[in-house]
Amino acid sequence: MMLSHYIYVALHPILTFIKDHLGNTMTTRFSSYAAPAGVLRVARIALQSAALAGVWYVADFLVRRLGLPVPGGVVGLVAVLALLFCGGLPSRWIKAGADWLLSDMLLFFIPAAVAAVQYGGLFKADGWRLALVVAAGTLMVMVAVAFAVEQAARLERRLALRRVTVSRPSRMSRA
Repeated sequence: MMLSHYIYVALHPILTFIKDHLGNTMTTRFSSYAAPAGVLRVARIALQSAALAGVWYVADFLVRRLGLPVPGGVVGLVAVLALLFCGGLPSRWIKAGADWLLSDMLLFFIPAAVAAVQYGGLFKADGWRLALVVAAGTLMVMVAVAFAVEQAARLERRLALRRVTVSRPSRMSRA
C-alpha cells in the first residue's frame, strides 16, 4: 500500500473532527446566535493553523522517536502533501490557515534578527551602515524581480500575439 494511505488512516479521525467543526455547520450549530463573519473567519484560521501545527508536532515526534535524519517539518509537509494529492485532505480544510501562515512567514524565519540581539554594540556603532546595506540589498532585489517580471510579461505578450497570428488565417489567403 502507498504511504499516503497509511497517513490518511492515521489522520482520519482528526480530519473528520475538523470537517465536522469547520464545515458549513458552524452557523447552524448556534441557531439562536449568528456569529459575525469575521469571528468565524478568525476561528477557522486559528483552528486550521492549529491543525497544521498539530501535524508538525506529530511528525516531529515521529522523527525524534524513529531517529530519522529528516526535520519533522519536512515529514509533516510530505504527509500533508500526500493527503492533498490522494484526496484524503481537501484543500479547503487547511487553506485559510495555510494562507495566514504563509502571509506571515517572515515572522517565523527571523533567526538573523534574533541573533542580532547578541550584537547590540555593533548596531550602536555601525547600525546606520547595516541599515543602508539592508535597504540597498532589498532595493536591488526588488528591481531585479521587477525587471524579470517585466521581461516575462513581454515574452508572454509576444507568444500570445504569435499564437493569434498563427491561428488566424491571413486576409491574402482568403482572397
